[in-house]
Amino acid sequence: MKIVKNILSALFGLMFLNAGLDKFFHYNPMPKMSPEELAQMMKLYEAFGTIKWLMPLVGFIEVLGGLLFIFPKTRALGAIVILPVMVGIVLHNAVHMPSGMGMGIACVMLLINIWMIADNWKKYQPMVA
Repeated sequence: MKIVKNILSALFGLMFLNAGLDKFFHYNPMPKMSPEELAQMMKLYEAFGTIKWLMPLVGFIEVLGGLLFIFPKTRALGAIVILPVMVGIVLHNAVHMPSGMGMGIACVMLLINIWMIADNWKKYQPMVA
């Protein structure tokens, strides 16, 4: 089980590392969308663009959380750092693309994140008690 946890954590961390770096360097291509989906996404990105610091902050949190999530000693901290971003991703997919493949992937990733939080629950006890 430890091997599965380490492999899933490494993949999870690398996915967030990639997503965070893409917010700075824009190297991933945009997926194909219908015209109405594209118009909706452009409105959303325009709204995000008005808040200049938001996307760099999200990218930084994704890179930091992804790096922390990869290594077993810092995985508990990485899971907590990534959790708000992960909830935002799930909510975004639930509202904008509920029938798409992204919703399934986002839910699986949220479950992995919750699993790591539950697995490291003893480390969080001093914060909660």
